[in-house]
Amino acid sequence: MKEVGQKKLPKIFLYLFLIVSSLVSLFPFYWMFVIGSNSTTSVNQFPPAMIPGTQFFENARNVFERIDFFGSMFNSFIISGTVTLSVLFFCSLAGFAFAKLNFEGKNMLFVFLLATMMIPPQLGLIPSFMIISQLGWIDTLQAVIVPAMVSAFGVFWMRQYISSAIPDELLEAARMDGCSTFRTYWNIVLPTVKPGLATLGIVTFMNTWNDFLWPLVVLKDQSVHTIQIALRTLNDVFYTDYSMILAGTFMATVPILIVFLLFSRYFIAGLTEGAVKN
Repeated sequence: MKEVGQKKLPKIFLYLFLIVSSLVSLFPFYWMFVIGSNSTTSVNQFPPAMIPGTQFFENARNVFERIDFFGSMFNSFIISGTVTLSVLFFCSLAGFAFAKLNFEGKNMLFVFLLATMMIPPQLGLIPSFMIISQLGWIDTLQAVIVPAMVSAFGVFWMRQYISSAIPDELLEAARMDGCSTFRTYWNIVLPTVKPGLATLGIVTFMNTWNDFLWPLVVLKDQSVHTIQIALRTLNDVFYTDYSMILAGTFMATVPILIVFLLFSRYFIAGLTEGAVKN
C-alpha cells in the first residue's frame, strides 16, 4: 500500500504541473480574445477588463474595413502552403541522401550545411533583396516563396530522422527488388517518416505564416500583402486601437491553431519517435 501511495503522489504533481503549464500557455490567447472583444477604453482602465466583452464582431468589422483581411489571408495561405510542401520535398530528399547514400564529400557538405545555421538571417537581407530586385520579383509572391523553398534545419532534421527510422536492410531489400534510388525514397522512405514530415511541416508552416521582416522588405503593394504585413497597417500615427488590432491578430492566429490541432498527433509522434525505440 505504501508503494502505491508513493507512485500516486508523483503523478498528482505531474498532472498539476501539466495543468498549470497548459493554463499559462493558453492565457496569451485568452487575453488576446479579451482585448479583441472589448473596447480600447475598457482595456486601458485599471483594473483592466478580464472577461470577454461583446464588441468582438464590431472590432472585426473595423478590421475588414481597414484592410483586405481575407485577401491577405489568402496570400499567406499560398505562401505558407507552397513553402511547406517545397521544404518537405527538398529537405526529405536531401536528408535521405545525407543519411543513406554514400558520395564523395558528404560529411564535409553536411558540416557546411550546419555552419549556415549559425549565420543570422538578417545578414543576408541586402544580398537577397538585390537578387530579387534583379529578377524583377519585387511585389510578387515568389519573392517570398523561392528563398524559403529549402531550409538547413529541415535537411538536418530529416537526415537525423531518416537515419534512426529507416534500417539499411530495408533499403538493401528494395535495391535487390530493382527499385531505383528515387523510387526507394518515394515508396519506402516517405511513408515511413510521416511523423517527421508532419513535425517539420507544422514548424515550417508556422514560421512562414508568422514571418514579418522579409515580406515587409519585398512586398510593398497592398494586393500582395501577407496577413502579418496587413495587420501592421492598422497602427495609426497618433492613436492605436488595440482592441481592433488584437481582434485581427486573434483571427489571424486561428488558422495556425487549426493546422496544429489537425497534425498534433503526428507532431508528438515525430518528437517522441526516438524515445520509444529499443
